[in-house]
Amino acid sequence: MSAAAAALENSGRRDIHVLRERGQREVFCGLTGIIWLHRKIQDAFFLVIGSRTCAHLLQSAAGVMIFAEPRFATAIIEERDLAGLADAESELDRVVAALLQRRADIRTLFLVGSCPSEVIKLDLGRAAERLDGRHAPRVRVLHYSGSGIETTFTQGEDACLAALTAQMPAPASRSPSSPASASPAPASRSPASPASASPSPERSLLVVGTVADNVERQLTRLLAAMGIDCVSFFPSRCSAALPAVGPGTFFLLAQPFLAVTAAALEARGAVRLAAPFPLGVEGTTAWLLAAARAWGVSQARFRAATEAAAARAGRALEPHRAVLEGKRVFFFPDSQLEVPLARFLARELHMELTEVGTPYLHRAHLAEELALLPHGAVLSEGQDVDRQLSRCRAQRPDLVVCGLGLANPLEAAGMRTKWSIELVFSPIHGYEQAADLAELFARPFNRAARLRVSA
Repeated sequence: MSAAAAALENSGRRDIHVLRERGQREVFCGLTGIIWLHRKIQDAFFLVIGSRTCAHLLQSAAGVMIFAEPRFATAIIEERDLAGLADAESELDRVVAALLQRRADIRTLFLVGSCPSEVIKLDLGRAAERLDGRHAPRVRVLHYSGSGIETTFTQGEDACLAALTAQMPAPASRSPSSPASASPAPASRSPASPASASPSPERSLLVVGTVADNVERQLTRLLAAMGIDCVSFFPSRCSAALPAVGPGTFFLLAQPFLAVTAAALEARGAVRLAAPFPLGVEGTTAWLLAAARAWGVSQARFRAATEAAAARAGRALEPHRAVLEGKRVFFFPDSQLEVPLARFLARELHMELTEVGTPYLHRAHLAEELALLPHGAVLSEGQDVDRQLSRCRAQRPDLVVCGLGLANPLEAAGMRTKWSIELVFSPIHGYEQAADLAELFARPFNRAARLRVSA
């Protein structure tokens, strides 16, 4: 029995069956995360140390025209580098110097490792330290790995945010004579005694994970309506203005694939608020409720802040529920969003889950999601693509959520598919996006209906 299956049994969910798969995988690499990170962090630049294949992947995934100037590029590792005939470190120094001279707007430069740079054992950590000493304080140079050797594509964001976490300042402490915060601490931490002579930090809420700007504004308004206004989003548009983190910081994960970042925040003294993820009406309400409880918000104030938006989102789901209700869906492992998405489809759109595959099942971060899955749900952790394809063909689901590499063969076999990467690239969090999220799943059925009418 896998560790994930044992943990589920210990949690009381013995009706959930977990298949542990270890075999051939079919996923993008962590470099793909640059596509949404470079759009979010406006003063950062991502320099991939990789091959022409890495450059082609980024250019294709981003859809950037050849004359555009995005905030990412690839320093190509040539045959001379692979053969050890060139000094890769001096060449990297030259490329970085030319880049920073040309792009004066860069405040943070990420050196992003790839499969080729890891194969030739290029020490980007030491390179980042050397370059940071040379170009600071105007430019901060950090590094992380986006290699696809052992990771899935959303883990690139996790590695990036973990690198930034180490740069976050400590929160300022208030003196014992200053007014105490009115918000109580979660059960996992006791509030400081009023008689304590030591300073205690101000409370703050950190939302962790890249979300679209409009989602950030909506969530900020909802939290402010509850009286929670000491809120920061990570990452923010400005990489130089990092929020403080330490004791007194409580954080909510907006994305389920940030295990390393969450561990780094907890090592700094921050406390994670356990909650489902803010996908759909139910998930968003429960996610906001976790913050409300930590801040001691009354039920009446919470309802006043959320009821109208939740009711509006619920009504917007109705036409999509009419399309999706009773349909069977199969998830191939790809982004780690699969479990929250499955919960949303099963509980709010009344779809039937045939199998929910995920690259990695983080038991602690997904505990609240797992508790909401329907009785008898089947999960698979990891991937053996041939076995999963066999099970998918045998089950003949109405919709398959999978990566781009599997979509065309499955479509050719007569199955409807939804690209899982589209669910990462699209704004799907919060009340206002609940109907947009549902529409992404309803789209293949609506398209098929239009084609039948046209025929």
